[in-house]
Formats: sequence, structure tokens, C-alpha cells
Amino acid sequence: MLTQPSTDSPADARAPRTTDETGLPFLFLVELLSKVLFQRGQVRLPELASHLKLSISVITPLVTHLRNEKLCEVTRSGGSGTDADLTYHLTDAGMQRATASLNRNSYAGPAPVTLAAYVAQMEAQSVRHLHVTRADVQAAFRDVVASTQVLDQMGAAMNSGRAIFIYGLAGSGKTFLAERLCDLLKGAIAVPYAIMIDGEVVPFYDPVQHRPLAGAAPAEEEGIDLLRTLDARWVRGLQRPTALTGGELTLEMLDLRFDPNTRLYQAPPHLKANNGIFIIDDLGRQRCSPLELMNRWIVPMDRGVDYLSLHTGLVFQVPFDVVVVFSSNFLPERLSDGAFLRRLGYKIEVPPQTPAEYQLLFRQACAQYGIAFDAAAFDYLLSGLHARDETPLLACYPRDLIRQVRDLARYESTPPTLDQRSLDWAWHNYFAGAGARRVAAEQQKKDRERREQQANPHIQGRLG
Repeated sequence: MLTQPSTDSPADARAPRTTDETGLPFLFLVELLSKVLFQRGQVRLPELASHLKLSISVITPLVTHLRNEKLCEVTRSGGSGTDADLTYHLTDAGMQRATASLNRNSYAGPAPVTLAAYVAQMEAQSVRHLHVTRADVQAAFRDVVASTQVLDQMGAAMNSGRAIFIYGLAGSGKTFLAERLCDLLKGAIAVPYAIMIDGEVVPFYDPVQHRPLAGAAPAEEEGIDLLRTLDARWVRGLQRPTALTGGELTLEMLDLRFDPNTRLYQAPPHLKANNGIFIIDDLGRQRCSPLELMNRWIVPMDRGVDYLSLHTGLVFQVPFDVVVVFSSNFLPERLSDGAFLRRLGYKIEVPPQTPAEYQLLFRQACAQYGIAFDAAAFDYLLSGLHARDETPLLACYPRDLIRQVRDLARYESTPPTLDQRSLDWAWHNYFAGAGARRVAAEQQKKDRERREQQANPHIQGRLG
């Protein structure tokens, strides 16, 4: 559950009625309008209002300015005799002026909000207001087979406001559990289409990252009625974001990036994840060292703010209002030093499944793929395969093995059957002779120890 955002937040404000009320410079709005006309050609006033997310009362003086400067012309395209029939297009001089503006920054979307308004909105709907109870966790993970202790740790960690480090063997379910934490983030949020910072525009709203809550109208369905009431530069009714990045993450991706070819900025993933969760998966496998990556996060995690820079060199401050979740196959001590580890509020190990949990997962996989569960076959899997090869009971195995049983049945055009033959087939394909390799590795270890003893009589005598 979550406290409600303040009713005084910028996204709850009425739509600006004048250019001054937008908080944006008049000439900036003129340039933005000219870029839209350049890209769209002949446009009616209501269409401009819908595109820019501004009211007609704000756009009218902008159009008037362009006409007075001989940069824009108006023609009548209908027979009703009203302003709705008027279409606007740039003159040759206007085209040249718009081209120069596009060469500086090619953004021509909805009008942005100010950085101050963005900061105020993020604070009003902060994830720090989160209050998670055991009942919330039980509801969010009701269909998940996981250790009760791990779920309790995760639930308590969400109340801490600090970073969470989840570790365990590959395939233990760390990433799955981390992603399900988003179900604990309740309440709708609003984000701007774009933010203006020192005259530069940074696109922000991402339909892939910022998804509407169930039942909420998509942003593209906002109509003129909304433009007359609330400030339509904000996209409302969104669920709190969950951003996931893995081994592809680089230090450069965590900064504001400006593409000199498109002349557009790209916001870093953790900025788009504000008011939500940012998951760094496979920590330790990035192209930069874990120490470099973690040093990048020390100040944001400590102070709740981050510092980004424009391509002009201006450095500015933005909120760092995310629950950071690190997921790794390595122990925390192997990845960083004590200074960083102290800033990790919770270090949660996801252990292998117990036999009872493993059986539940196996039954779920059988039901998912339409294969009848067989207790004798499952006992063979535990005692005849897992125990023989000393393979831990990891959460990913049941589904992966059952899928191979299904694949074999399809190939043979027979009903899928869970038995010793099909499990041996799946096991051999999945682990590729892991048992044989383990025996060979043990033999190599014994041979190496014997050679070391023969080469060092002192050790040999002491061991004897």
C-alpha cells in the first residue's frame, strides 16, 4: 500500500492558459511550433494543440508571432467559415528558421515541463512512501514457490528505502523474484512527455517503460477535453516502472546521452525508473568492473540524487527515487569493498529449493505443459539423477526438463509421458554429461594431489 500523492503536484495542476503559465520561454515555444509545422506540413490549430499538448489559447500567440515575422502563412481549407477551417504552414523563411532549430535539437514532440516541475512531481509520488506488510507480500507472491524466509526478507527490505543485493546460484530464481517485487508497488504515477533543462529538451515518456495501469486510457487517447482541464504535458495513470538491465550495462548508459546524428537526448534507464524499481541483473558480468559500476551508485544511493550533464557541459541534479536491486551469482564480498557493502541495506541469499518446493514447481510445470505428474518418476529424478550428479534443486530445472520431455513426445508423435526414459533423455540433453565431467574432474583432482605429494616429500610425510 502507498500514501497518495499530494494534490498540489504539478500533474494535478490545470492546463496552462498562457505561455507564461507553461514555465517555458516564449521563443522556445515558437521554435518548437515551427519544428512541428516543418515536419507535419499544413496543420489545423486543434491538431497543433493535440500534438503539443497545449491549449489553443497558448498556441494562438505563437502562431501570431510566426505570422508577424513572415515565417508562417494561413489558408482556409473548409467552408464553415470558422477558425477550425484554417490551416497553418511555414513560409520559405520559416522553413529555413525551422531547419536551423532542428540542427540544434530535433525534438518536435509534446511541449516539455520544467526540471523544477519534474522534481516536484517525483517527490510527490516518491517510492520512499512505500509501506509493505506481510499480507502484501503473500498477495503478490501467492502463486510463487519460494522460501518463506526469503519472501519475508524481501518484504522488509522494500520498507527500508535502501538498495537490495540478491545472490545465489545461477537458475535459483533471483531475477524472477526481483521482477515480481514490482507487484508490491501500488498507486498510479504521472510522468512528463519531456523535460526542458537549460534550453535543451530531454524526451522522457517511454511507452515500453511507462505502462498504463489496468483500465487506464492510453496516452494517445487523450482528447481536447483533457487539454482544457489538466496539464496534458503529463501522462497519468501509469504503473510504477520496473527497469531491468543485465550484462549489456555500461557506465556510459548511466549518463544522459546525446546523439549527434539524430540531435536527440536519451535518458538513462535509472532516470526513467524513478518512482519504481531498477534491477541490475548478472552483476559482475558487465563490460565494466563491478567496482567501477558500484562506485557510480554510491552517491545516488546515499543522497537520493544523481548528477547528469548535457552535451553543452552543464551538470544538473535529478532525483534518484528508485529501489535498486542488484542480482548476482557471486557472493557480495567478491564484488565490492566494505564501503559499498555498508550501503546495501539487505543482502538476501536465494538458496536451492527444498524437495517439497521442488516437487511443487515440478507439478506446476507438468500442469503447464499438459503432462501427467508421476510420483515414481519424480522420485527417480531426485534420487537417481540429482543425487547421483550432486546437482542442486534449482527453480529453473523443472520447467526446462519438462519442456524437453514434451519436445521428445512431439518428435515421436506420442503422448508425453513422465517416466525414467524421458527424464534420462531430458537430463542428458540439458546437462550434457555433467555427471561424467564431475567424475573426471574428481579423478583429475586426485591425480594432481598425488603428483604434488610425490614432488614434496615433506608434505607427503606430514600427510602420512
